[in-house]
Amino acid sequence: MTWWLKVRAVPALIAAVAGTIGAGLLVGGSELPVPALAGQAGQFLVGHLITLAPAILLLFGMGRGDLRTESVASRAMRHWDVALAVSVAVVGLLAAVICHVLWRTDIAMVLGRNIAGYVGLALILHPLLGHRSAGAALAAVPLLCAATGWGPGGRPEPWAWLLHPGDSVLALAAAGATLLVGTTVALTRRKPPWEIDTAS
Repeated sequence: MTWWLKVRAVPALIAAVAGTIGAGLLVGGSELPVPALAGQAGQFLVGHLITLAPAILLLFGMGRGDLRTESVASRAMRHWDVALAVSVAVVGLLAAVICHVLWRTDIAMVLGRNIAGYVGLALILHPLLGHRSAGAALAAVPLLCAATGWGPGGRPEPWAWLLHPGDSVLALAAAGATLLVGTTVALTRRKPPWEIDTAS
């Protein structure tokens, strides 16, 4: 257990969640200048981008282990990794709700929702692409949304859930569905096809 906590960089992951929430509350409402390639430009906030940090660090930790060794271990490492990811998402959401209740700021809900959604995307991408490619693909998501996710009047498109305001039920449902799909994919598929070791 100690080895797994160290390899997965759990203390750093906890710090990343706390730091993301803290920094998001301080500067998350600041707007970043990102040109829109489709539709009208909307408000792309710091909070839309920095919530990537926990998911990227989660991917880093999952990539530090030896997949061949872990796949034959007596303990189900895959389940531990998924439990860690879901814990990160739940802690992010709970912290956001507490901050929203205490300070009545919508950015808190954006932070918690996006942390959960990005973690879900990380769980989907990791077994399909591997941790390095998954990290690059995940980092491209907010930039893609910022460039093409705006509709008429600078309102976010329904599919660009990470750009929606904190009170958007649709965005919260989309982030939750992404986390649910990611959990299912991560539990049923372990490695990208090209990383499967057929020699033995």
